[in-house]
Amino acid sequence: MTDQTLTVSDLTPHMGGLISGVDLTRPLTAGEVAAIEQALIDRHVVFFHNQPLSFEAHKALARCFGDIHIAPSTKAWAVPDHPEITTMHADASAKFVPGEDWHSDMTCDPEPPLGSVLYLHTIPPSGGDTVFSNAHLAYDALSDRMKAHLEGLTATHEGARVFGRLSPPGSQFPVSVHPVIRTHPVTGRKAIFVNKQFTARINELPHDEGDTLLAFLVRHMTRPEFQCRFRWGPHSIAIWDNRSVQHSAIWDYFPQVRSGYRVTIKGDKPF
Repeated sequence: MTDQTLTVSDLTPHMGGLISGVDLTRPLTAGEVAAIEQALIDRHVVFFHNQPLSFEAHKALARCFGDIHIAPSTKAWAVPDHPEITTMHADASAKFVPGEDWHSDMTCDPEPPLGSVLYLHTIPPSGGDTVFSNAHLAYDALSDRMKAHLEGLTATHEGARVFGRLSPPGSQFPVSVHPVIRTHPVTGRKAIFVNKQFTARINELPHDEGDTLLAFLVRHMTRPEFQCRFRWGPHSIAIWDNRSVQHSAIWDYFPQVRSGYRVTIKGDKPF
């Protein structure tokens, strides 16, 4: 795939694309945006190296793919004067790191983000990779009996599961109900849409059955053959399709610094 000098190199046969030959610090051409959008659909997550983004360039890049999603639950970590941008920082004083367990971003929202644009300007000397798992492949690998069992089930996603311990008492967080299996609005492919961080329960089953099924699906999503792993460099960028993948930020670099910013892109209601 090319747009002039833009090229996409596969990270694995089934997901992940490393894109080169494009400068994200300047306005993109329509052809470049179309090529990146197609790579995102085909590869589910795409990566770039050596792209020192300003705040304005970061927001402009996200807006190439849709309006910006601003989640009230994460406003405490917003960059001053830039509510669209969330700080993603860990150092020797950190008690946790954002995204350190498997999840899709903000599935507690009624319309979870289409995707995210994560930019890291500072990385540790080693470690700090992000792992992505292909939710379409995970669905495809289920037996026909399991697919039939999951059809029509819904799950409740709660923001308090992630943000409750980090916020003042009495804070309110979104709660949403989404299908356990969602359909991608562009490709029509089905994907598992429950995750360890936000999903509280499966609604149509007794608690013991639902909890067991949810635990299976969460574990199934993390099978290595569904994954790709990204090694960050300074000023690297990842853009992922939140409808197609789950991800986990590996906190294996304590007490070193890993720092950057994230902008999320508005999505629609899963179906």
